[in-house]
Amino acid sequence: MQVRRSAEAGFCFGVKRALKLAMATARERDGPVYCLGPLIHNPQVMNKLAAAGIQEISRVEEARPGGKLIIRSHGVGPGILAAARKRDLKVVDATCPFVGRAQKLAHSEAASGTLVVVVGDKNHPEVQGIVDWTGGRAVVVEGPREAEKLPAMACMAVLAQTTQPLANFQAVVDVLLQKVGQLKVYNTICHTTGARQRATLELAREVDVMVVVGGASSANTRKLAALCRQAGVPTYQVETARELDPSWFKGVKVAGLTAGASTPDWIIEEVERRMKELGEMVAVEENIKDTSVAGEKDQVVSPGGATGETAGEASPAAQDTTASAAAREAVQGIPAADSTTGETPGAGESAGETASGEEGMKEAVEVRSLRPGQIVKGVVVQVGADEVLVDVGAKSEGIIPLRELSCYNVSSPADVVKVGDEIEVAVIKAEDNEGRLILSKERADAERAWVKLNEHLENGEPVEGIVREVVKGGLLVDVGLRAFLPASLVERGYVEDLSKYVGEKIRAKVIELNRSRRKVILSRKAVLEEEAVRRRRELLESLQEGQVVRGVVRRLTNFGAFVDIGGVDGLLHISEMAWYRVNHPSEVVNVGDEVDVMVLRVDRENEKVSLGLKQVLPNPWDNVEEKYPVGSIVKAKVVRLAPFGAFVQLEPGVEGLVHISHLADRHVATPDEVVQEGEEVEVKVLNVDRAEKRIRLSIREVNRDRERGSRRAKEPGYQHSSDGASVTIGEVVGDLFEK
Repeated sequence: MQVRRSAEAGFCFGVKRALKLAMATARERDGPVYCLGPLIHNPQVMNKLAAAGIQEISRVEEARPGGKLIIRSHGVGPGILAAARKRDLKVVDATCPFVGRAQKLAHSEAASGTLVVVVGDKNHPEVQGIVDWTGGRAVVVEGPREAEKLPAMACMAVLAQTTQPLANFQAVVDVLLQKVGQLKVYNTICHTTGARQRATLELAREVDVMVVVGGASSANTRKLAALCRQAGVPTYQVETARELDPSWFKGVKVAGLTAGASTPDWIIEEVERRMKELGEMVAVEENIKDTSVAGEKDQVVSPGGATGETAGEASPAAQDTTASAAAREAVQGIPAADSTTGETPGAGESAGETASGEEGMKEAVEVRSLRPGQIVKGVVVQVGADEVLVDVGAKSEGIIPLRELSCYNVSSPADVVKVGDEIEVAVIKAEDNEGRLILSKERADAERAWVKLNEHLENGEPVEGIVREVVKGGLLVDVGLRAFLPASLVERGYVEDLSKYVGEKIRAKVIELNRSRRKVILSRKAVLEEEAVRRRRELLESLQEGQVVRGVVRRLTNFGAFVDIGGVDGLLHISEMAWYRVNHPSEVVNVGDEVDVMVLRVDRENEKVSLGLKQVLPNPWDNVEEKYPVGSIVKAKVVRLAPFGAFVQLEPGVEGLVHISHLADRHVATPDEVVQEGEEVEVKVLNVDRAEKRIRLSIREVNRDRERGSRRAKEPGYQHSSDGASVTIGEVVGDLFEK
């Protein structure tokens, strides 16, 4: 049975990040460490965390004051964070960035008075946390049927639990579009979740049975299992390899394997290994059964025979002999003889049946005659220090010397085979000087590999192999024989250290094959580029304008930065980086930074994406009237001069104009007579126009206010009022003349 593993299975980014933070916190060993609820839905991983000293609690009140509290990747609401601070707990926030984004969006929309609809499981902690960030005012729907029950409204915002299937989210959106005048759609589904679900669905359509590995309480694992069942394939969900049932794999030729986001690689590998073992076991049992049934059909016992047994029956010893022969046939390809009677066929058999029975008996008792160069199957019966004994049905076991086990140097035969393994071997010598049968696994592997590699060269499908060593100019890869992978074709970019690939299983394309020269050239880069094209195409199809995504800054230019948002490099133009003037992108971001950006435009035809950073940041103009009321005097920095005045910065993103007539009480020809760029000055706010993003300011009025105050202090009638305000005789009249 072939076991095919989904390309997208196991830990997601958020889970890896949470575990990394948790283990780093546990290693500090400066107080108790708590986790509010299971960090991930996997009992085996939680046991390892408990062994590292991380205590799982269900309520904040269970933690001792002064300890550390890890917030799991699902996130929590503001109430829990406040309770943790009140209990003097140091919070280690391991909330998944994708969940954190959903929380911020829900909080922002709810604060503006918009009804927030969350598509997801209302009992899931992630959804409960998002609802808490809306003050409990959000509505949770699991699918389109619940969405249909919502009342019609003028405005509504909809977002999703990060592990929701995209199809379900889109179905809810379609329903709400018919009910809501203005619908704000935020696709908060984690792109890793979408990729895992698509890969699982594709695999389920190509196999006979699916096994989904993950915690019983894991929501995303249950969704994967549901998707597989919807594809019409028998599906089983397990937590560990011990739960696998051999009966699941009866008659199965290809089995599929996938895993939820909380499942570690070591559990997936255990399940995969056990599935293969069960597949082999079931296959052998079926071969034995088929052979036994065939043997029973061939038996003919004449009435009143000497054995005294009824037709179709045999003694226990005879049954054991038949089963043993059948097992030999299943493993070695040698037909089993009918040993239930030992008598010649009865008179009722036809001549053809008699001949067939004699030939079968002859093959069972005769040993195999082998010739040099022949490739045969055998079973490993003994593994020594420098050689392996293999039963190939000859008069004695054949010997594979250590040097003939693999095309690469191995220190021990146990590194390559184990007792009971069925392998193909090539006959080197039918008899050496000592009468031994000498075999080679390496030559048989090479023969099979040449055929396989030629097929892969013709159809363009990748081949899998193990990187064995680093050589000058590249890597040597074991694909059944020695293949060369040039350094320039290992990755899509330059690789400085090739040693990190040694021992790794890789997929690469065969780009050159020459058997006469024993030359095989591979390209891993070609596979990576094809995968990148596929991911880029899928991402471009799923991107929506207004969607906020996380990306990594790859390179900077004078006009902006290119951000990798998961296989597509989007342009973050310098004008979209901040609410203030940016002279160079390095003032805001650096190569390698992870940033949340908004998708502004998507050109799918030319594969171009425009991104914005300032759109996900607070707009300083939103509350500018409250921060800088008319008549207030504030400090500002001169940022640039113009013939008609000076532009000053009140704060990053907020600039105002001091007109040349308001620079001083005297006539000013050019602004640099009064102020210089970079100088800090005090200005008075004359007018604020938030809609036009304009603020009129005056330095002259600041100076006049000071002069008026100075004159009042010198006037004879000047005094302080009881409330501290300065008062002079004729103050009102004086002010009118000033104006």
